Amino acid sequence: MDIVYPTTGANGLWVFLLVTLVIGGAAALATGRAVAATWRPARTVVPYALMLAVAVRFLQYALFRQPFLAPRNLAVDALVLLALALTGYRIARARQMTRQYPWVFEPAGPISWRRRDSAGGRR
Repeated sequence: MDIVYPTTGANGLWVFLLVTLVIGGAAALATGRAVAATWRPARTVVPYALMLAVAVRFLQYALFRQPFLAPRNLAVDALVLLALALTGYRIARARQMTRQYPWVFEPAGPISWRRRDSAGGRR
C-alpha cells in the first residue's frame, strides 16, 4: 500500500516556504551574484532562474509529492526565484561599481549607486 502525504493547504505553504524560498532563494541569490561577478548583463539571469524553478519543482515533487510541472506553481516559483536572482545581481553590481570605481560612483542604498559630484572630487 502506498503512503500518501498530504501536501495541500498549510503543508503546501510550508513546502513552498522551505523549498522555494529558503533553498531555491539562496541558490537564486548566489546565481545573481555569480552572473554579476562576471560582468554579464542582467538578462543572463533569466534562463538560470527558470532552470532553478524547474529544479525546485522537482525537489517539491520528489520529496513532498507536489505536482511536478503544474503551470501555476511553476510560474509562481519562477517569478519568486527570478526576483531573488535579480536582487542578488543588483546587490553585487552596486557593490562592484562602488568598489571598482570609487572616484566615479558612490553607494545610493544596498541595490543602487549614483555618480559622485564632480565639484567634490575624490574623498
